Amino acid sequence: MPKSTKEEKFRWIKPILDREISIKNMAKVCPFSQRSLKYWLATFEEFGIDGLENKSRRPKSHPNETPIRIKERIIELRKDKKQCALKIKWDLEDEGIGIHFQTVQKIIKNEGLTRKYHSRKPGIPYVTKQWQQGEMVEIDVKWVPGRIQGERYYQFTAIDCASRWRYLNAYPFASNHYALEFLKELIAIAPFKIKAIKTDNASIFTNRYLGLAMSKDPLNLRLHDLDVMCHNLGIDHYLIDPGKPAQNGKVERSHRTDQEHFYDQLTFKSFEELQYKIRLWNLEYNDTKHCALNGKTPNQVLRLF
Repeated sequence: MPKSTKEEKFRWIKPILDREISIKNMAKVCPFSQRSLKYWLATFEEFGIDGLENKSRRPKSHPNETPIRIKERIIELRKDKKQCALKIKWDLEDEGIGIHFQTVQKIIKNEGLTRKYHSRKPGIPYVTKQWQQGEMVEIDVKWVPGRIQGERYYQFTAIDCASRWRYLNAYPFASNHYALEFLKELIAIAPFKIKAIKTDNASIFTNRYLGLAMSKDPLNLRLHDLDVMCHNLGIDHYLIDPGKPAQNGKVERSHRTDQEHFYDQLTFKSFEELQYKIRLWNLEYNDTKHCALNGKTPNQVLRLF
């Protein structure tokens, strides 16, 4: 007796394969049609007895399925720009294609193009502060990956918490001098008045944790040059807690974007070429849509204030 459906099917087509009976005559004595017998015979010849296993009757298509051209465009945008589903949705809207971001997300996942994250523990909910332009600007330094002509260079980054507008520049050293130069350039080029800045506790930004504690004259403390400059300009200088880079999260996240979309894609033959390409990349970033800005670019948000 057959133990599975594929063995049952094989029992009915075996006399036909052995040329003991025709398909027409077998259809008269078995409970299946000639069409089924012919299908089983063709499947058996191509795949063997495993091809006779029952298959899912689930529909292979849906009347509201996303057209293949849109799927291909979504995959193309994902591979080209490596953007999230929301940003791809906004790019498709600019092309006149309306689609829900969850559909985009599903297509990306089915193609194996999603990023794998570690499981995150639920955090404490908090109310996000609504910043005004220039009210808080995060500043940090990122070393340029690799060396250019054997030399190490550093990228200074400033990002406005309200509009995500950024200013970048590269320097040959991460020193107090270039920290002051960068702040002067930022004040000159920023399209808003800077009221406060926030940095980490690196020695190029502050001496509150190292310089003051190691001072030989605690009654006559020498302030850091950046603190003096901020005081003279009426700018508040805030520091994050030691070992808490998440408190400077916006500039840290932008550094990851720099790494993935700029440094991983380009090479530089000279320091001048690095500075030139950083300026072009900064212009592109300020005209890029952001999820935190609900699909608007930093430059668009600045016009709304």
